[in-house]
Amino acid sequence: MVTIGTWNLENLFRPGEGSGPDSSTEYEKKLESLAETITNLGPDVLAVQEVGDPAALEDLAGKLQGTWRTALADPDGRGICVGFLSQSALSKVEEIADFPEGLSPVQINDKGETIEQMGRPALKVRVRKDAEMFDIVSVHLKSKLLSYPGGRFSPRGQHTRVNALATRSTHCIAEAAAVRSGVVDLLAGDGRENIVIVAGDLNDEPQAATTQILLGPGGSEVGTTGYERADKGDAMRMWNLAGLIPEDRQFTRIYRGRGELIDHIMVSHALTTKVDSVTTGREDISSVDDSPSRRDAAEASDHRPVVATFNVCKGK
Repeated sequence: MVTIGTWNLENLFRPGEGSGPDSSTEYEKKLESLAETITNLGPDVLAVQEVGDPAALEDLAGKLQGTWRTALADPDGRGICVGFLSQSALSKVEEIADFPEGLSPVQINDKGETIEQMGRPALKVRVRKDAEMFDIVSVHLKSKLLSYPGGRFSPRGQHTRVNALATRSTHCIAEAAAVRSGVVDLLAGDGRENIVIVAGDLNDEPQAATTQILLGPGGSEVGTTGYERADKGDAMRMWNLAGLIPEDRQFTRIYRGRGELIDHIMVSHALTTKVDSVTTGREDISSVDDSPSRRDAAEASDHRPVVATFNVCKGK
């Protein structure tokens, strides 16, 4: 059995850094909370997001039993990045950042500034477990939180709001396209044999355009009539395991009192018949709003992790 998870750790900084806690006491409480959840879930590999300090991730690894390896991508402008905690050795550690060839630069703000790469690179690694090779991508797409001139999080007029929403949407779609392009390379035309996993905070729910881009060719998603029928598209598809999460647990964040499923695990065809269970962990997350600074001293993450267990045995 192999267990793969993903979790947005929410501003994992050491005390006094970035958006981290003010005191060592608050920091220790957060580490203990995170470590307890990870221990209870028991992942072999955990894709992580919102790591603000490599040393903080090492601190967290030190709270866990056994030997854990870490790997991180480059940080974004806010100083946070994606990465991994793994009980298995990590190889072929590489970033995914460039937008696909032919995609025009994408506007990112009201000043007309553009980018040609993901603002927060994804990270891909290879792991060997139970004689199988897994290529796993940790990703954290553009936030749903809209920002406005002057550092505000509320608009002055609807034209401003619409412009910010359109900019965020195109930015996030371009980032999803970059990750999907990287997934195509990992699948290498044979997702029936090659094990590829995308795990992370997509900041959108299963039916959003950004989430759908990552799936590839449509036609046999979980829960559709074509799910159990093989076809030519299976070699290039990814399957979102969201539909296999028990219905009462299908949320990973609470926004203004409403549960949202914005953290996802997607797998290539080689794993679709080997899923043993998929669930979300932790019950005690707080509802969030559009004021991110209120969370700086939080003693737990505002996301629930997602974990999937696979019955994998070479040759079966």
